[in-house]
Amino acid sequence: MSGADSGGIQGRLFVWMQYILPQHGLSRLVLAATRVRAPWFKNALIHGFLKLFSVDMTEAIEADPYRYGSFNEFFTRTLLPAARPIDADPHTIASPVDGAVSECGIIEQDRLMQAKGRDYTLSDLLAGQPWAERFAGGSFATIYLAPFNYHRIHMAVRGTLIDTVYVPGRLFSVNTVTAQHVPRLFARNERVLTLFDTDFGQFALVMVGALNVGSMATVWAGDITPAARRVVTRIPGPALTLDKGDELGRFNMGSTVILLFEPNRARWHPLLRSGSVVQLGQAIGRAQ
Repeated sequence: MSGADSGGIQGRLFVWMQYILPQHGLSRLVLAATRVRAPWFKNALIHGFLKLFSVDMTEAIEADPYRYGSFNEFFTRTLLPAARPIDADPHTIASPVDGAVSECGIIEQDRLMQAKGRDYTLSDLLAGQPWAERFAGGSFATIYLAPFNYHRIHMAVRGTLIDTVYVPGRLFSVNTVTAQHVPRLFARNERVLTLFDTDFGQFALVMVGALNVGSMATVWAGDITPAARRVVTRIPGPALTLDKGDELGRFNMGSTVILLFEPNRARWHPLLRSGSVVQLGQAIGRAQ
């Protein structure tokens, strides 16, 4: 959908249809379909996906897309270590994903920008967690993962796990069109909150679910969504420290991550702005 269409009738129709769709039901169907292991079925899905999107399979450890056991295994494929070198400076903030920056900047008191003319509150995003206020006045970056992107999420800085919280919600698409039209989009969608202690204060990474995202998973808890009970739930976690670049979790289909740093703890790269394309491991800012 073009930029002109996104603000017009087509964009509004696209968003209106999402309000009436059975979002969770459709996403569960996608979850089931993408994990079918029958060769004819999963190969048809993979073939259709490759016709729609340009995917560089030379970056993957398994370069043959049809050798994966299911569409989901293909979609969450592991990359060759050399494909995404992690910036080695311990003071830099590495992009945790491949994607495009939706917005980034300062959290004005407790408000984050969603899109031009739209914002939402930190307390809504973090579902009123007692640690939410730590990030008021801090820094944020929202990164959108398109369907063709690599879909594993890695650590932006070295950190020790403090908290994991599941927050129920809707499953609107999280692309640019929906961000322009749906109020409080990222604070309305289902999400997983992760909180870490670092050498630069506390750091939070929020995984935001979306339409057709079959599940969200972390390396310490496995699949967190779809949840058996759709209520705010604290997920028990081990004593776990992850280095910068270590895998944190994954989306089973595409979505968005939001990075949060406390005040005066992060300075984004001068060229990082809405629309910037980033790759896992590249320096996007500096922790202080």
